Amino acid sequence: MTETKLYIARHGKTMFNTIGRAQGWSDTPLTAFGEEGIRELGIGLKEAGIPFKAAFSSDSGRTMQTMEIILRETENESLPYKRDKRIREWCFGSLDGGYDGDLFQGVLPRTVAFADGRSLDEMPYPDIAQSIVEVDTANWAEPWEVLSKRIYDGFEAMAQEIEAQGGGNAIVVSHGMTIGTFMWLIDNNQEKQRIENGSISVVTYKDGKFKIETVADLSYREKGREIIDANEK
Repeated sequence: MTETKLYIARHGKTMFNTIGRAQGWSDTPLTAFGEEGIRELGIGLKEAGIPFKAAFSSDSGRTMQTMEIILRETENESLPYKRDKRIREWCFGSLDGGYDGDLFQGVLPRTVAFADGRSLDEMPYPDIAQSIVEVDTANWAEPWEVLSKRIYDGFEAMAQEIEAQGGGNAIVVSHGMTIGTFMWLIDNNQEKQRIENGSISVVTYKDGKFKIETVADLSYREKGREIIDANEK
């Protein structure tokens, strides 16, 4: 059986990413800069010659827009493609759409989980989730047990589907905190990394377990940019 591997991209840069707002379950489209970044990614993936068996994304507009560009640039528009709401971004509840600074530097540091003076970067994902639930006046934010299970289950279902077909590679488009959470669930001893727009994180799946190969790799985008620049000379 061929190895089962997920290539997980973070969506391209959006309007809310650009002006520093927390998107969560709300949505804004990619900017022209964001579209170009994913074009770079698609060209880089094509140059790498990775054969994809299937495509998956969340059901958010920004991930579907990103996937459309990737499939076009890699000439994979006929690839089987499914949307799965389990790999959506975290829901920030009543703070969805608010400014990042207000949420992450203003409201959350006043919650119980932050009482010992830890910074956001030092805070494990379960504690961040607890803080968001604490401040969400709409009661929409997911408790850690719900959030972590739906994210892991979503990615695992994709890996199991590919494995059942004899293994192979799938291209997946998800969200920054969701990808970061998934990596943490696989290995919570690793240092948290910022998941940049258009980066690729790669995991393998075997015997019911995931293994991390790379996190937030920008080399495909960088290669795509090189190719674009060379063609424009």
